[in-house]
Amino acid sequence: MSTTLPTRTDVLVVGAGPAGLTLTTALALAGVDHVTLEPKTQVAPGAKAAGVQPRTLEYLDRLGVGERLVARGVRGAGFALREGDEDLLRVSYETLDSPHPYLLLVGQDVTEQTIADRLAEVDGTLFRGHRLLTWQRTWPGVLATVAGPDGVVRTVEARYLVGADGLHSPVRESSGIEFRGDSPAALFALADVHLDLEGSADTDTAFFLAPDGVALISPMPDGMHRVVASVPPGTSPPSATDVEKVLATRTGGVLRSAHVRDIAASTTYRFQQRVAARLVDGPVALLGDAAHTHSPAGGQGMNTGIQDAADLAWRLTEILRHGAPESLLEGYDRERRPVAEELIAFTGQLTALATLTDPRLGALRNTVLAAVRGIPAVTDFLAGRLSQLDIGYGSGDGVQAGNRLPPAALPTPLAPEWVLADPDTTATRTHGRVRVVPAPTLPTTALVRPDGVVDALGITGEQAEQHLGELA
Repeated sequence: MSTTLPTRTDVLVVGAGPAGLTLTTALALAGVDHVTLEPKTQVAPGAKAAGVQPRTLEYLDRLGVGERLVARGVRGAGFALREGDEDLLRVSYETLDSPHPYLLLVGQDVTEQTIADRLAEVDGTLFRGHRLLTWQRTWPGVLATVAGPDGVVRTVEARYLVGADGLHSPVRESSGIEFRGDSPAALFALADVHLDLEGSADTDTAFFLAPDGVALISPMPDGMHRVVASVPPGTSPPSATDVEKVLATRTGGVLRSAHVRDIAASTTYRFQQRVAARLVDGPVALLGDAAHTHSPAGGQGMNTGIQDAADLAWRLTEILRHGAPESLLEGYDRERRPVAEELIAFTGQLTALATLTDPRLGALRNTVLAAVRGIPAVTDFLAGRLSQLDIGYGSGDGVQAGNRLPPAALPTPLAPEWVLADPDTTATRTHGRVRVVPAPTLPTTALVRPDGVVDALGITGEQAEQHLGELA
């Protein structure tokens, strides 16, 4: 953590949640001058998001964070939809083509702290206790007014301003970018609890569908469980008795008779389903909850924000370090905004199905789920979607431009850099800015972006270097 706020920087990031910290770490590794502001003086306690998807872990591996985070979490096998003791549908991650074929169950506070620790190692510039007050456009960037923990107000000139400042983003609101969508009326209660169980519960995150509402139960590190349940309007944060009632009336197996030993966190919340009208507006960019927010069903929110950061980081690096045109940022909006819109539709459908109140519709839903649970095409589709491994920007499946290159095609976890995966080479070498690595399982060469997405196929090292030059 730095102590002296500079008067100018290339990238001013507002917000040090998972998305902001990921962006800052990637910029630091790329040698991009940056400053990150965070009003909180330390990582806020509390789990918030509680699942890290395989696609996210693959990118965090590139930052040197993945292995550390995995060591602090619980490896969940996937998701289950259940009614009492009956499995309606199970979505397993165990056969995913990823070095992380599991859902990592770990609190957001742990994720933030692990990334922040890595940021400090690579000399990232993070100013805690600093709040953005105002900003204005000044060609070619912005002039920001910042209040420090000492109460002194300072100004910072920045070429780019990135709003990673959450749902009620001051950067987004002051830029005039519309936040389109709605806020469903449904209310949910959340509690992180230690349970006394007469036996062991499985490691799948389970959605229990019951006549009086849905309940989500997820194991967490240190023997904790997260319990989320739909509740009537006006409900207070749940007590131990409230949680035990949810477990007794909505779940199955050993959870039904579980006793709550203690509560680490308890709250109620409503979610919103919104996407910013644009993610880039001149020198301003949005990512994470500032750019989109949606139902927590399926554990997509934090993960989508981290993937936003992966996409934005390499584009800012190309512009600021290698002379690429500012129009390269238009690709960030073009790629990531549709992903957010599709995720809102997907998670909204999951929530609507899980919270059906009409008994006849609920029975029909359960019948359909039971009918498709043995169809691999269905469960494989859901696993790919929930894990975010199938998210791409190409026009089809498989290894093609715009799609993720499975890490198994490469010899080792890679840094966030340009890589040419070459089936005809046997040793790693460099070609200008491109690292050429062996990829014996590929049918042709693949130029891979720093975020792990294929940029071009069938090109040589010379052509790859020429391609990067054309970006400038």
